[in-house]
Amino acid sequence: MKKQNSFYIYVIVLISTFLQNQTSVAQGCVAIKGNATSCMMIHPDSTNVAGWQLSTSGRYFRSFRHFSGTEENKQRLIQKTEVINYTSVFNLSLTRTLNNRWSIMIDIPVSNNVRSSLYEHGLVNGAYIKKERHSTSSFGIGDIRFAAYRWLLDPTKSTKANIQLGLGLKLPTGDYNYKDYSYNVGPNGTKELRPVDQSIQLGDGGTGITFELNTFYNFIENFGVYGNFYYLINPREQNGTRTYRETLSPNLANEAIMSVPDQYMFRAGFNYSFSHIKGVSLAAGTRIEGIPVYDLIGASGDFRRPGYIWSIEPSVNYDYKKVTVFASVPFAVARNRTQSVTDKENSDIRSTHVQGDAAFADYTINVGVSTRF
Repeated sequence: MKKQNSFYIYVIVLISTFLQNQTSVAQGCVAIKGNATSCMMIHPDSTNVAGWQLSTSGRYFRSFRHFSGTEENKQRLIQKTEVINYTSVFNLSLTRTLNNRWSIMIDIPVSNNVRSSLYEHGLVNGAYIKKERHSTSSFGIGDIRFAAYRWLLDPTKSTKANIQLGLGLKLPTGDYNYKDYSYNVGPNGTKELRPVDQSIQLGDGGTGITFELNTFYNFIENFGVYGNFYYLINPREQNGTRTYRETLSPNLANEAIMSVPDQYMFRAGFNYSFSHIKGVSLAAGTRIEGIPVYDLIGASGDFRRPGYIWSIEPSVNYDYKKVTVFASVPFAVARNRTQSVTDKENSDIRSTHVQGDAAFADYTINVGVSTRF
């Protein structure tokens, strides 16, 4: 029975490795970075005194639907002026189980991003010098994260339910001033090497602290619920990277530098393990991930795209001996690009409501493999 219950814990843990985010990104221009992709690396078998777990996971999405608040700007698609982000994130995570209560983890994200747009290539003070669609891209290691985890209850006794807390440190290892060429923006309409958009920067430039809470409860042997919460505190206000948004309009002068925002994720759902199909389990739940308007610590000015995305998240896992293959596809059901601090400042200055937009994806594809040794 103890072995059977530890398997359910393992299933919940493996589902949890699919935070991914950062990207993303909250799946688009709301820039959640890849360090959030495997924030739930709980040790997989509570009966082990010590051991290792290596997890590799990949995330892909295409964001193209523009929202300002909860309203979609469908005219962007009709007029073909939408911004399209193609984001792929690969995460390599290594977890060391110290004993039946404690574990430590390191997560290394590598991302490849391509951004296709019109307005970043020739739009000056609200008018196009030359209206052409071009792409910018970025590739490399993101912000590396370390974390330590502890079960609050003794896993050898509390096999039906438990709570785990995690505390981590995110380092600014990802390039937060990655550059590529913008076209029709230099003298006489020439191209110019500039920082890529915030949504495809490899890092945010901040040293952050991560807080996590993971929990599960099994109603019966093969059916239960799970919950995960993750929050990244970024005390730094801005990273000094120029956005060039002030060249689009003088009204955007307060958005000339990139912000270093907090980010968060919450997910919960149900998990079912098949008794007649050995090693196969399914899960279905909901998740919300996003960027807050105001950070918990420090100021929240400069340019950011705050917002969130609600998704329905089905998952499937297959466990064979010490290897598990897993996949999930969160489908967006609600998207909201909230009003930023700079939007509110501009609303006061212009005596009218100002609220920027952001592009979101319809769904995300997550796949991965986890191995114990």
